[in-house]
Amino acid sequence: MAEQTEVLDFLWEGVDKARSKVKGEISARNELVAKIELRRQGYRVTKIRKKPKPLFSSRPKPITTGDIAVFARQLATMLASGIALVQSIDIVGKGHENPSMQALLLGIKTDVEAGESLNVALKRRPVYFDELFCNLVEAGEQAGVLETLLDKIATYKEKTESMKKKIKKALTYPIAVIVVAFLVTAILLLFVVPVFEDLFKSFGADLPAFTRMVVEMSKWLQEWWWILLGVIGGSFYVFNFFKKRSRKFNHFLDRMLLQIPVVGLIVNKSAIARFARTLSTMSAAGVPLVEALVSVAGACGNIIYAEVVLRMREDVASGQRLQFAMQQSGIWPHMVQQMVAIGEEAGSMDAMLAKSC
Repeated sequence: MAEQTEVLDFLWEGVDKARSKVKGEISARNELVAKIELRRQGYRVTKIRKKPKPLFSSRPKPITTGDIAVFARQLATMLASGIALVQSIDIVGKGHENPSMQALLLGIKTDVEAGESLNVALKRRPVYFDELFCNLVEAGEQAGVLETLLDKIATYKEKTESMKKKIKKALTYPIAVIVVAFLVTAILLLFVVPVFEDLFKSFGADLPAFTRMVVEMSKWLQEWWWILLGVIGGSFYVFNFFKKRSRKFNHFLDRMLLQIPVVGLIVNKSAIARFARTLSTMSAAGVPLVEALVSVAGACGNIIYAEVVLRMREDVASGQRLQFAMQQSGIWPHMVQQMVAIGEEAGSMDAMLAKSC
């Protein structure tokens, strides 16, 4: 998997074609590339050095999905206006407020200027441009409708980001309730129960079993609170460790999420919406169904749904209709199946799937 090459800033001095002294600033991958670019512009470089970074420079802003969506939308607008690809990328890059995004687009522009196609330049930066993005750009370049597909990509990214925000908003309340309940319980056991314990002792009577249990929990927490914190911290570490490295654990986690009463409903609807929206976008781009389902599987956001989509792909590759493959899986809502069936019959899969999400 290729990594993004860092773009550096250089200060330079030299002479132009009229033998006048000039100086300026240029961004490039390295000093050699900077000199070649300046020579191409008609300057003879006499001195060049890397621009020193400010002593108290602020941390660069990360590149978000929103930045990528804006890039796709602006590039589509530029291309639709008849501006050349390299010039369009340059205009969009220089006009972006995020320096990290400017550096990313400058690197893409340099690759395209060197003769690479846009989809190849994007594939070299998989952190920011996923397989779906690159495949649609490639389809647009081959069909000569790049601006149209970039516009569809921007719409897809914007809808996906909007859906993520809705999911986070829906999950915020139950998570907040659980956290507050845990904190209140800890405060009661640490500070309130000990006060009542002394009061109960003054009565001289035997305490109910449940009250004794609460008092013992309070005593344990006061003495061994650090063990509880260690267990919680260790649990988070182990969870993240296996989530990043174990497919079996992720499979178990995704299956469990689908079965949780409230959360499971949200995850199910999210995966179905991503499936419909992604397949709609790929179909509109003219990508063959068998190839499109690979990208769709990766976009579902849940391993269980991804595995089902890949099994459906095998059925479709063997000649089966998508509608029947979905029926055999048993996890797709009846409405989505009917939309797919109508889309297959009418040859308007993209429009019908867009309505179902």
